Amino acid sequence: MRLLSIQAGRPQALGRAAACDWWERPWTTGFCKQPVTGPVRLGRANLAGDEQADRRHHGGPDKAVNAYPAEHYAFWQRELGLPELARPAFGENFTTAGLLEAEVCIGDVLALGTAVVQLSQPRQPCWKLSRRWRIPDLAWRVQQSGRTGWYVRVLREGEIEAGQSFELIERPYPQWTVAAANDVMHVRVHDLAAARALADCPALAASWCESLARRAATGQIGDASARLTDPEAPRELA
Repeated sequence: MRLLSIQAGRPQALGRAAACDWWERPWTTGFCKQPVTGPVRLGRANLAGDEQADRRHHGGPDKAVNAYPAEHYAFWQRELGLPELARPAFGENFTTAGLLEAEVCIGDVLALGTAVVQLSQPRQPCWKLSRRWRIPDLAWRVQQSGRTGWYVRVLREGEIEAGQSFELIERPYPQWTVAAANDVMHVRVHDLAAARALADCPALAASWCESLARRAATGQIGDASARLTDPEAPRELA
């Protein structure tokens, strides 16, 4: 797997207070990232120069960096009728090439530059992806498609640079590909045994462990509407 490009950015306030069109009204996001050239410091919490607008649901040790495969862009360009869609259209820090969700696993330990990272969970897209592209159900479509990308935690801080290749150091849980984890969380939602098995994966992000353990114990799937739906959206767009 190769790192095609690195993107970083700080939260921005977008829109206009007096806008008649709801899509043009004010909102704040760290989604609009810009390419970074040259060496970049990768720290425990995030990339140098990168921040999240919503620190409650984004960022942190288990979600230090979001990676998205470049191979998915052609699909979304066709699916959405947006031939101009270009990276980082999904707000990713890393745009990668060479491996997809069915080929990388929770717990994979990877060397990149002088840093070492570990794959921690699939990405769960939120409503800000939909808001960015003015497609109300886009976050849900990305989630259900399995073309989600993934997050990594940083095991060793270091310097990284676009164009470098990832080196697989360890694969302790080959049964838990990102695709398999997405399937348990979003498709096989009534398979409580699978939920328990995935929750017991030591390398899985804490928030996913908690959610799946609760599902396995109670049978309650959980409501994703708060993540997928903009709380300020008009009813017809919710």
